[in-house]
Amino acid sequence: MVNKIKLHVLTAAVLLSASAAAINKDFNEPIKVASKYQSGDGINKVSIFRENVKITQGTLSIDADEVEVNAEQGKGREIFIAKGEPAEYQQTMADGSRIRALANHIEYQVDKRTLTLKGNAELHQNSSSVSGDNIEFNMEKEQLVAQGSDDGDGRVETIFQPEPKKKPVQEK
Repeated sequence: MVNKIKLHVLTAAVLLSASAAAINKDFNEPIKVASKYQSGDGINKVSIFRENVKITQGTLSIDADEVEVNAEQGKGREIFIAKGEPAEYQQTMADGSRIRALANHIEYQVDKRTLTLKGNAELHQNSSSVSGDNIEFNMEKEQLVAQGSDDGDGRVETIFQPEPKKKPVQEK
């Protein structure tokens, strides 16, 4: 039996508490890709980037060993497939906090504003995190779905860190 445990995080606002304003501003910025190597296929509209690949779009960044860009659906509908051990995504939220994700495979669908993290997937914000085999994250809506692996215990783990309790002010 395939063990598929899905965690629909209805409390994504707790983990991903910032406003989407900073993210929406990022999506109006151009996407830049830098690498040591690039090849392109104009007929199939596919580009390959290798060695120290960095994708940036405003505050959004993805670092990977290799990235394939599929542009066959047209401008604004590109799909970026980043691979690494791990590949890493980061983005600054409106409140100044950073979201950071790690996975062996990160797929960024530009028009859907989604990230699909596969293989040793982790998503962190502040001191809270979600980890599993697969995580789908809608950057615009700040919603996620995590799925455990079919091996091991197949579970998704979410960690919510409490805020340190403030010491009461003592009167003299």
